[in-house]
Amino acid sequence: MAEIQPLRGWRYAPALGADIDAYVSPLFDVVSPRQRAALYRNPLNSIHLAVPQGDDPAGAALATLRRWEAEGVLRQDALPGIYAYYQYFRLPGSAREYCRKGFMCHIRAYDWAEGVVLRHENTLPASVHDRAALLARTEFQTSATHGLYRDDAFELETYLDEAMQSPLYQTEDDYQGARDVLAVVQDAAVIRRFQAVLAGREVILADGHHRYEGALAHRHARQAQAGPAATGREPWNYHLMYLTNAASDDLRILPTHRLLLDLPGGPGGRALSDAEFLARLGPYFTVLPLEEATNLPELIAGKRWAFGLYLGGLAYKIRLRPEAHALLDWDTTAEVKDLDLTVLHYFVLERALGLRGPDAQRAWPGVAYVRSFAECLQRVDRGEARAALIVNEVSMAEVEAVCHSGAVMPAKSTFFYPKTLAGFLFSSIADEEAGNGFDQYFQGPAASAGLL
Repeated sequence: MAEIQPLRGWRYAPALGADIDAYVSPLFDVVSPRQRAALYRNPLNSIHLAVPQGDDPAGAALATLRRWEAEGVLRQDALPGIYAYYQYFRLPGSAREYCRKGFMCHIRAYDWAEGVVLRHENTLPASVHDRAALLARTEFQTSATHGLYRDDAFELETYLDEAMQSPLYQTEDDYQGARDVLAVVQDAAVIRRFQAVLAGREVILADGHHRYEGALAHRHARQAQAGPAATGREPWNYHLMYLTNAASDDLRILPTHRLLLDLPGGPGGRALSDAEFLARLGPYFTVLPLEEATNLPELIAGKRWAFGLYLGGLAYKIRLRPEAHALLDWDTTAEVKDLDLTVLHYFVLERALGLRGPDAQRAWPGVAYVRSFAECLQRVDRGEARAALIVNEVSMAEVEAVCHSGAVMPAKSTFFYPKTLAGFLFSSIADEEAGNGFDQYFQGPAASAGLL
């Protein structure tokens, strides 16, 4: 189902690649403002292409790109390849070192309606427009989105492991505590095996919904310009994606807690008191006061529809009364209604606080999404928030079930860890990338069948 293609990647010149740590940049949701400022101070850091600044950000990125090409800062690989990308990491409280194995390639930018690339989140139109505008000006992709395919036979990992015997470079990611390693597969027969495996798979978009929709918007615009002359093989039909195997235990999803900055819905438009908020929860949840807040994650772990609540310096375990679930009347699928986070958003945000429906909740500025449990407690204690709602992580099985149901999850449901880095590999979708002499080997029925 999914068509993938190798690419002639753009990378930092060898002299710079030896110090790649100085040039990679993480996604914005894993760094602090101080860390971002440090990245911008480095004139060769990839953040100047990935998240440009100024009155005309896209124009600034294009000027930077042209300058780096002319000065040899970036160079294009001579041969097309599929780029193996491994991320080694540990989780707090565990001695195990995980290794998320994946690869970067071009994938056809499929519309959602085609049912090949599946989403699990909604997007914000303004953010999609920004990504599309940047891509339209530069025709250069600086950070891969993250997609998931399922292969219980783990066929491709053998080829990836072999490529990793000769890495191109690696970096210690101080932003996430991960070690990132890049290698390349350039054997034509092996690349065709990758194509054959993905040709029988759907892809779930794990991370990068705005960038992916930006790529779709750019493809639609270029198709409209080309008209009937478009062949479907133009470079702008493709998108840079990092693909990992959903069957792997090294694919980790971390929880994202909800911090309530305010408790609206009181009489006369005032905020609720702590006691009033607890009373609003009572018809739907059993509310168990606790002596300590520090073990809230352990007390709710693995329990369906259970959450930790930290309110006014006091800790509670709250769990939905089973009979209350039938009240959940949002127009969505059974798979979405079964999620912990749907239960939380409906019975706490809608029923207790009066925020009617997912759209109103997404637009409400009174909620913050925080990954750190300790930060949640600290911000409530400092008076920066009224309450913290502690949640369990979403499972991969739940993500797959929701995607295949055709629905989407509540906002900020998943945090796939670790995030990919910008600056490891760049991809051009400019017209000049067409007709490079290699296309005939990787397009058409022979390629998708995995034949030489």
